[in-house]
Amino acid sequence: MKLIFGIHHAAVRVVNLEEAFARWSHLLGLHGEIIDGEGFLRCQHEDYCLRLIPSYLRGIEYIAYELETGISLEMARTELEQRGIYAQEISVGLRGMGLQILDPEDNKVVLIERVRPTEPRVPEWQYSNRTPAFHPRKFGHCNYLTRNVEQMTNWYIEKLGFKLTDKIGSEGVWLHVNSDHHVIAFLEKGISHIHHLAFELNDWSAFRVALDHLGKNKRHIVWGPGRHGMARNLYSYFRMPEEDMFIELCGDLEQLESDHQPRQYPDDAHASNVWGILPPRSYFRFDQAAIDMENEQFEAYNGSVTT
Repeated sequence: MKLIFGIHHAAVRVVNLEEAFARWSHLLGLHGEIIDGEGFLRCQHEDYCLRLIPSYLRGIEYIAYELETGISLEMARTELEQRGIYAQEISVGLRGMGLQILDPEDNKVVLIERVRPTEPRVPEWQYSNRTPAFHPRKFGHCNYLTRNVEQMTNWYIEKLGFKLTDKIGSEGVWLHVNSDHHVIAFLEKGISHIHHLAFELNDWSAFRVALDHLGKNKRHIVWGPGRHGMARNLYSYFRMPEEDMFIELCGDLEQLESDHQPRQYPDDAHASNVWGILPPRSYFRFDQAAIDMENEQFEAYNGSVTT
């Protein structure tokens, strides 16, 4: 049984709901409402792509995926039990209940029933009185740092039916559930930690507007603009230290053929960025020293010094 239709939303723990709601809305062009003490934000006309949960902690709570059309939570629970996975029913806010499971590194994965859009026509056709400088097309994917990339890859493939798209070297793996090149990726870096949430933009002109907007708000780009050799997409990454993660703005992501075969890329600069610039050493770190390095442009001024 194919379980997963696609990615739906990320739930993020925030210390100050009102501040975080305003910040995510402003920086990413998202819009939404605060309902029953939680924030729900959307890119365009979807119900929501981001759930902000007040907490004394911060960071990712879970990533939610929609089940295939016609698969109920009970059907999914039965299938998961047959695959040796315990599922706990939890509230997911505006979409009612979902099934929460844990991957091998205790990252929370939530499955919710598929709800087809009530308006089948394209978002550009639909009426809106909003005129934002930019907004993403959709919430596209997530990326985790892991202690064991093989274990994580095998679990998502064997237990949830994800499919292998590509690998870079022996430490990077990208997985898909539909024609999008990837919906989740894992990089073996010796820690278990969310790395980024990715929001997809329409085209290069949207990147220009978005990056100008971030610059005006003192959110500098940590890596990018560039184009990944593997996945082909345009990208720019900036840090959201308040929630202990990066945000990727991406576009032009490769769409897979129905007979796609996984590819092996070398672990070199060209696979990471065909334009040739690799990320700073702080890119895979979440400690205060790494944040200070970026804020002070340490590598730009002291590129020959190691830390």
